[in-house]
Amino acid sequence: MALAFDEYGRPFIILKEQEQKTRLRGLDAQKANIASGKAVARILRTSLGPKGMDKMLQSPDGDVTITNDGATILEQMDVDNQIAKLMVELSRSQDYEIGDGTTGVVVMAGALLEQAERLLERGIHPIRVAEGYELASRIAVDHLEHIAQTFDFGETNLEPLIQTCMTTLSSKIVNRCKRNLAEIAVKAVVAVADLERRDVNLDLIKVEGKVGGKLEDTELVYGIIVDKDMSHPQMPKQIEDAKIAILTCPFEPPKPKTKHKVDIDSVEKFETLRQQEQKYFDDMVQKCKDVGATLVICQWGFDDEANHLLMHRNLPAVRWVGGVELELIAIATGGRIVPRFQELTSEKLGKAGLVREKAFGTTKDRMLYIEHCANSRAVTIFIRGGNKMMIEETKRSIHDALCVARNLIRNNSIVYGGGSAEISCSVAVEAAADKYPGVEQYAIRAFADALDSVPMALAENSGLQPIETLSAVKSQQIKENNPYCGIDCNDVGTNDMRKQNVFETLIGKQQQVLLATQVVKMILKIDDVISSSDY
Repeated sequence: MALAFDEYGRPFIILKEQEQKTRLRGLDAQKANIASGKAVARILRTSLGPKGMDKMLQSPDGDVTITNDGATILEQMDVDNQIAKLMVELSRSQDYEIGDGTTGVVVMAGALLEQAERLLERGIHPIRVAEGYELASRIAVDHLEHIAQTFDFGETNLEPLIQTCMTTLSSKIVNRCKRNLAEIAVKAVVAVADLERRDVNLDLIKVEGKVGGKLEDTELVYGIIVDKDMSHPQMPKQIEDAKIAILTCPFEPPKPKTKHKVDIDSVEKFETLRQQEQKYFDDMVQKCKDVGATLVICQWGFDDEANHLLMHRNLPAVRWVGGVELELIAIATGGRIVPRFQELTSEKLGKAGLVREKAFGTTKDRMLYIEHCANSRAVTIFIRGGNKMMIEETKRSIHDALCVARNLIRNNSIVYGGGSAEISCSVAVEAAADKYPGVEQYAIRAFADALDSVPMALAENSGLQPIETLSAVKSQQIKENNPYCGIDCNDVGTNDMRKQNVFETLIGKQQQVLLATQVVKMILKIDDVISSSDY
């Protein structure tokens, strides 16, 4: 390979024997594609389970992220290969649909690709492998339905939901506080859930973080927290039974939309202009007072004169509040967002039992708490932590726990974790393979072997002997006919996941199997990679 320059000084590369180089096609292309997918899966394999390792990711501008969340790792990785991008999309799909299991789905897809490579080397056509995988995935999904259990929960009995969220948080950096965080996540979901319709709107749950304090200081606020303070330091810091005017119009005189120019050539004209401006401010403040508002929350800013006037008229105000936060405040307080002062009426005011300003540490950071709202179906999880990275990772962990709680409210079926579901499915798929007389049975057996990769990775990451541990647990499942035996990652002393209270959602596990199979089938059917520059 040599570097040369054309007559305009533009560099180009000369490759030796360039005419002999050909694009990969057929089996070579499929093997190259499989190698790309396996490389991505290998990165995430060590992050699986409660003892999984974390990854440190550095962005081009120097920001550092430490996480073991599969979707986050792949999202922030700089991936160029097209097949590797499919694996990134796979993890993202699992995150969007279920919210948890993003690492496991990629590990499973990597294992399926590895098994497929062996079948291709034995001369089995990729289409037959894909068909065998499709059959096996249906058997596995049906078997998961068979071994699943349902549980009843209510507003007074939240323990099953908490236990399932604790399983999700076990594999995160925040696992030392998993009980506390799981309780917060479940209470938040139940507060905004419509249990009759089995529906949860996660947009009503705001997750806010502030550097400082301990992770144990994380709290659930039945209301809204806004990262703002009162616009004037002398305004009251606590307002009880607040009536809130939520405005998207600025506290300033109207401005012409066309270009304008005001010529002032005397003191009298200047004084007239000043009085006119002050009258505008007076009218605005008086309008708020007349409708009975005791707090003004404004999307825009206002100048010192308006601020001074608000303070003197004893009308506390908050400025520069974002649009999303305004909507949440309106939902929580039962108020209406008002675009013009002329439309402000007492019926459009929001109501809150307590609005208080809270200071943190010695940095004079303040936040506004809006609590005891008229409509309590909007809550805030307020996270504390030692540094920004810890808070961001806690937010990601809380998001996973919220999604798991939401999935359980939608469908309260669970399977047991610790790799027990995968081992049980592997045994069922292996047994079903003999019923298929064609070449597909090889692919079905390969699918069963691939399912074993998840419990094997769990054992490996927990410092156990992977093959010995998996063989012992599989043998125990078959002997006792007990599909709940899994890998004892935490060294509790029992392989029965029921006793360890390790649960996973049924729909999450089924989605993992279906998505992994779908993407692997797509990769196996690609036998040529053509770029637009080839022709």
